[in-house]
Amino acid sequence: MSRRAYRGVALAALIFLVVQVGALALVPTFFEQGYQTVEDPSDPTNSLLYIGAIIVMTAFMLAAFKYDLDQLIRLVIVFTSGLLAWYVFAALIPSALVAVGLSAAVALALLVYPEWYVIDAAGTLMGAGAAALFGISFGLLPAIVLLSVLAIYDAISVYKTKHMLDLAEGVMDLRIPVVLVIPTTLSYSILGDDFASDANEVGDGENATDGGEPAEAADAETADAEATDADDSDPADRDAFFIGLGDAVMPTVMVASGAFFSEAPSLGFGALPALNLPALLAMVGTFAGFSGLMWAVMKGRAHAGLPLLNGGAIGGYLVGSVVAGVPLVSALGLAPYL
Repeated sequence: MSRRAYRGVALAALIFLVVQVGALALVPTFFEQGYQTVEDPSDPTNSLLYIGAIIVMTAFMLAAFKYDLDQLIRLVIVFTSGLLAWYVFAALIPSALVAVGLSAAVALALLVYPEWYVIDAAGTLMGAGAAALFGISFGLLPAIVLLSVLAIYDAISVYKTKHMLDLAEGVMDLRIPVVLVIPTTLSYSILGDDFASDANEVGDGENATDGGEPAEAADAETADAEATDADDSDPADRDAFFIGLGDAVMPTVMVASGAFFSEAPSLGFGALPALNLPALLAMVGTFAGFSGLMWAVMKGRAHAGLPLLNGGAIGGYLVGSVVAGVPLVSALGLAPYL
């Protein structure tokens, strides 16, 4: 792998780390401020409802692209970005007026100047906020069910039906924080990429490339696939590649849920009081999956991200629970049902 590819992978890893650390930092504050979104976080049907919402949203976005309603999708995502930014800023900043102003600035920046660093900054903020919200709202069993089912769904949608790759093709030209933009060269600008013409060169909708520029990968909470181009050039030498925001958010849900709901004691890390051994090893497991995913992506094939990422997070969480002395039944969230 080239030096520029290593830089890109390092940047992607840094974004994942900031999302996870940010979510851990937000978990106690979000709970104290009443941000928990469900009445019973231990109910596994919460996961099924959320999965259903993902499928519906995916179908809506595909239909919107088919009927040229792309800008509607863009406005919805930008509004969601501003809303999640408000959750984060309102939790951290005493002044409600300042929090609203900063949230509006995030949305405005995405509308006016969606350069890669604007998209990544907004996506990182959204990812940390969303993962913290889901983390305090999905108990241990619902979180494990959610991540497991989404990993299977991701694999099917990338390798079998391939509709996530079609969705990726649709969202790229919108320049919204559904995907994280990972440049491998400082000169890269997403504003100069014509993703529509790129897709036309490929023809099958699975991968989009401009004949030597970015390799594409796609996802969000609605599209969790890493896709690279299929031409003859080395994917590691591209100017940028793309990772779905959902690939950063979903394993972090396990990290946040483990930190909030596990009976394992806190590690006593002052800046992150919620951090315990299960959450820490869920983070380690996520990065183990991330390493495998990046290795596969650099080979130039389309890959589903969540099987590796979610699998690593769940596996790391369970190992951390056992090491911390938490019974496996409790770690799985099954104790109330036995």
